[in-house]
Parts: sequence; C-alpha cells; structure tokens
Amino acid sequence: MAAHREQSGTDDLEPVRTLGIIGAGRVGKVLARLAREAGYRVLVAGSADPARIAATVAAVAPGATAAEASVVARESDAIVLALPLPRYRELPVDALRGKVVIDAMNYWWEVDGLRSDLADLRTTTSETVQRFLPQSRIVKAFNHMGYRDLDEEARPPGAPGRKAIAVAGDDDEAVRAVMRLVDALGFDPVLAGALREGIKLEPGAEAFGADVDATELQAMLDRFATSQRGLIVARARRDAGTDAAP
Repeated sequence: MAAHREQSGTDDLEPVRTLGIIGAGRVGKVLARLAREAGYRVLVAGSADPARIAATVAAVAPGATAAEASVVARESDAIVLALPLPRYRELPVDALRGKVVIDAMNYWWEVDGLRSDLADLRTTTSETVQRFLPQSRIVKAFNHMGYRDLDEEARPPGAPGRKAIAVAGDDDEAVRAVMRLVDALGFDPVLAGALREGIKLEPGAEAFGADVDATELQAMLDRFATSQRGLIVARARRDAGTDAAP
C-alpha cells in the first residue's frame, strides 16, 4: 500500500491550465468538450495519427488540439487516461514523469479478455497503472460515471441537482488538483480516499455507473465494506494477508 504524500500549507503544484487527454473515445471526447467549455487548453491523443482525428476533435471540442501522446504528456499540466485499460503499457513513461495522471480507465473482461493482472482483487487497476508509472502522480477519477451522464449532467457550482464524481489517490496535492478540476468541469468532487480505495469505483461496486449527488455518492462509498462486492474484496485481501480491506 502506497503512503499518502502529506502536504502542509499551500500546494506546490502549478494550477492546471492545459489538460491532456490520452484516448479519443467517448469519455475522452466528452471530457475534452467540458474542459474547453471551462476554459482549459486541451490536447488530445488517440490511437490514430493526430492528423486523422484533428477534425473530429475540433468538431466535438472546438479549440482542442490533436497531438501525439508524448506531446500531450509533455505539454499538459494534468493528463487524463481515457484509453482501453490493457493499453496502459503503451503510455509514454518518461514524458509522464512527475505529472498528475488521472486514471479514468476500467477493466472490462468481456472486451479486454480474462486478465489475471487486471482482475486481481488484492489490488486495484489504478495501483497497477501506478506501478507502471512509478514517477507519476496517479489519481483515480472520471471512471465511474457513464459518458452520457458526463456529457449531460455538468452544472455550475451550487446548482440544484449537481452530480458528483469521486476521487482517490495517494498524493494529497494531486488529489486536491483533480478535485478542483472535477469542480471546474461541472461536478461536485467527493474524496474516496487513498488509491487503493479506488476499488469502490470499479465495475461491480455500487458507485460504478452512479449518477447521483455528493451525499448519495458518499453513502455508496461508505456502504462498500458491507456490500457483496466489498465482502468479496475483503475476503480476497484477507486470504492474501494484505492490509485491511477498504
């Protein structure tokens, strides 16, 4: 279990001005649009040559720029990973060194195939990504709400019925930066805890797919330990002799 990087006083991180998105699928495009509407410079990388997706990116998120993944990583203050999870090993490790990296990916065994490394309940998929990117500041967010709800539910702060996005991470500064980003993009941020608590946001958990306000999302996170999924996770971790279940 990674320890929190405790911070005191003001954050040392520079404000996020340029948001990078690696993955030009549905979630990536929605987040690009929301970020542009919130005033961020947005860079998007897809699996295709940037020239091939430039028109699509510009149409969905006017003002966003298509670029190579390495360029997106180097030039962005924070980077969202919105590509299929098994492709995380294609990420530019060096270019992401020291960056706030937001893991919005999920493991879908029906699509991704049976992967023991991604289905291991003794850890989380975000911790797996963190091990691959040991010098990056991984934060789990934007994975548990469906792309249609992300697209339709953004609201200004304080608006009635504003929905919530949970955030989990071990680096307190990075977590605060991502929570500010969640708020800027139109959702109330809810702290889920350390990166290992991201298991509460993965497929199979009650919060996965949730389109609810902050109070209800917090209640879902609090119920995880006594849920069927939570009990399965706790048993797997207890049998493995790992730390107490989330």
